[in-house]
Amino acid sequence: MALAEAPGSHGRVGGFSPRLRALSFGALPPPALILLGIMSLQVGAGLAKHLFDRMPPSAMVLMRLLTSAVVLGFLARGALRGVLRDHSRRSLAVAGCFGLSLALMNYSIYQSFSRIPLGMAVTIEFLGPLLVSIVASRRARDLAWAVLAGAGVVMLARGGGEADLVGIGFALLAGACWAAYILLSAATGRRFAGSSGLALASVVGTFAILPVGVAEGGSALLDPRLLALGIGVGLLSSVIPYSLELEALRRMPARVFGILMSLEPAVAALVGVVLLGEILTGRQWVAIGCVIVACAGAALGPGGAVAGPSGDVEGSSEDERRRHVGEGPP
Repeated sequence: MALAEAPGSHGRVGGFSPRLRALSFGALPPPALILLGIMSLQVGAGLAKHLFDRMPPSAMVLMRLLTSAVVLGFLARGALRGVLRDHSRRSLAVAGCFGLSLALMNYSIYQSFSRIPLGMAVTIEFLGPLLVSIVASRRARDLAWAVLAGAGVVMLARGGGEADLVGIGFALLAGACWAAYILLSAATGRRFAGSSGLALASVVGTFAILPVGVAEGGSALLDPRLLALGIGVGLLSSVIPYSLELEALRRMPARVFGILMSLEPAVAALVGVVLLGEILTGRQWVAIGCVIVACAGAALGPGGAVAGPSGDVEGSSEDERRRHVGEGPP
């Protein structure tokens, strides 16, 4: 769930200047870039959760979205100057809905983080992109992957005293928003050039979460140290994984990207253990494994969609791949 990005040239892969591309980690193999991006994203989530006792989840979401919006706005500043003038109301409405789905997705998953272990929340959230992947594939046998993933979520819900139903509900809502986000990101990518649509959506998402973030964050948003940590969460959760995945997607098939991204629930669980002391039961680890296998299986099949936090289906060309691979929650 990195920088919430749309497919197309405006998703994880598009719209960056040559200077930024020169700063990418081109010497590393693509799988290493993906794994580093996943680690950065989940360490950012773990740091955010660690700070919840000093800065509430809604305020942390505000800091994360604001960081993304500032970075994307800077990168797309040229295209943004005429974005309102050059696009129809319908196109602007699509980008606006994309931004709202982005805000609700991040708000929901952070509310889930505050109630259940990190690995559980991320695993349940993956049902959203998995559902989009299976529906897009139109293969009856993919129903088996859906059943396997569903079984994993049921095992998580019944796996111990930490299975807070409200937390599970927020994770399911985040997954639904992620599914909507994938579809809206594709629509936005078709209407806007470069990263302008994504930047506009990030601004909309930031303003959408602003009232609740400020109201609940209160004086914490005036603490320079907490603000710096919040910006750090935004960089770890959005900008760094965005840049790493940007480089990796240029050098690897989208299907392979989807399979590697299927490891994200396991990494989230490990980060929860190491950073937060969230010890999972054997049953919960098996449940996470079920969802990982389901996501990887859906991505492996012929014509299967990318199950990672960003995309939809794989295209046959570089341009098509860029059009369809977006990004997870920023």
